[in-house]
Amino acid sequence: MKDFNKIKNQAKQRRVARVRSQISGTAQRPRLAIFKSLKHISLQAIDDLKGQTLAAASDIEVKEGSQKERARSVGKLIAKKLIEKKINQAVFDKRHYKYHGVIKEAAEGAREGGLKI
Repeated sequence: MKDFNKIKNQAKQRRVARVRSQISGTAQRPRLAIFKSLKHISLQAIDDLKGQTLAAASDIEVKEGSQKERARSVGKLIAKKLIEKKINQAVFDKRHYKYHGVIKEAAEGAREGGLKI
């Protein structure tokens, strides 16, 4: 009998590796990595050359509205933090998620906040 959770996790890891092979973050243009759980969403701006997190934001800091509204607010918040550090460009890393729903709202929120993605 096959272990379907193991197969599902391996497929997820392949998708992450496929996305990460195409993008990389620098100090001037960090990688904007997203993480989504059933309740929360968080974004990190990562400089892959140094292996350093430049800024992070989570919907725990923003307590308003539906999950999509919180995702958009988190995007705006990370954009604000990066612009304070004089960084106005980023590369969006969707990881293994589809670009729709909450993921799309977070990216659009970052764009609204002034980041060029």
